[in-house]
Amino acid sequence: MDHYHWFALKSVPLVGNVLFRRLLERFGSPEAVFGASDVDLRSVKGVSPAVVASLRSHDPHPFADRECAAVRRTGCRIVTILDDEYPPLLREIADPPPFLYVRGSLAGIGTSVAVVGSRRASAYGRTVTERMAEELARNGVTVISGLARGVDTAAHRGALKGDGTTVGVLGCGVDVVYPAENRQLFREMAEQGAVVSEFPLGTAPLAENFPRRNRIISGISHGVLVVEAAERSGSLVTARIALDQGRDVYAIPGNITSDGSRGANRLIREGAKLVESVEDILEELPGGRVARRGVPAPAPDLPPAEAAVFALLAPEPLHIDEIIAKSALTVGELSAMLLRLELKGAVTQLPGKYFCTN
Repeated sequence: MDHYHWFALKSVPLVGNVLFRRLLERFGSPEAVFGASDVDLRSVKGVSPAVVASLRSHDPHPFADRECAAVRRTGCRIVTILDDEYPPLLREIADPPPFLYVRGSLAGIGTSVAVVGSRRASAYGRTVTERMAEELARNGVTVISGLARGVDTAAHRGALKGDGTTVGVLGCGVDVVYPAENRQLFREMAEQGAVVSEFPLGTAPLAENFPRRNRIISGISHGVLVVEAAERSGSLVTARIALDQGRDVYAIPGNITSDGSRGANRLIREGAKLVESVEDILEELPGGRVARRGVPAPAPDLPPAEAAVFALLAPEPLHIDEIIAKSALTVGELSAMLLRLELKGAVTQLPGKYFCTN
């Protein structure tokens, strides 16, 4: 399909997403908008004489020509709001993008949850995010995030690890890999989900783009999970947008002494659902889907004492002080046991003296 006129109409000054959609609903196609009479144009709500003048005087050809050439060169695809592949939930928001630039496929997203949080996530936050995303993926839930450092990256990696589908929504063009260290992740997601953007090809990751992309992250999703977030963060902006869009908001409680947990903890105080396990999210999704997965069983060759410690770590990573308190072992006994479990490949030590099962 030739999207020349879609690019052309998007380039017209004073024609934003809302007005683009009204014009599309009235005339059926962007091409028909350019051929409409002034009288017919003015019959559309929001089309002022200034808008008509802009449509008549603006030359859309340079932008449309450039985008068509860039799409062919990069191999990305355009999914318009009229296409079946366009995410149904995204159509429901106040200002859905008239089209998305896509690498990969948006077909079959189904039930989806956005996972957002700090770019400077702690080891605990990254580990919990990856595990939660993996569990969501294994239960058939598509994981949506923003491909940024920290929580976003952990969410996408977890979904891929769970053999699920994941979608990254960018604050730049889909031909711009940001951050650069996620290049391989970017490729994997394009094969096992999608990377999408509403921004023209070649758009740099400018700060002002990210608040706009956040409404798409929540707009595609049935709910938004906040893992770690400071009191002023983009993740809280996404949560507020999600509430305005009628989406559910979930939050994982964090350490009360950590600045990076204050945003998520505040969301819980304000009514977000506290999440301790993936079942807390699954039971809220369409159809009331609940995971039937039990706690991972210890390896059969573990002696009883090691199996007991392994079981403590199975639900979530724990700090060594918490393991000591729950196991009633001495520091020396526990350290020796954790070392044996690491050597057996059953346990991994994370930064900050946290331990988790493999």
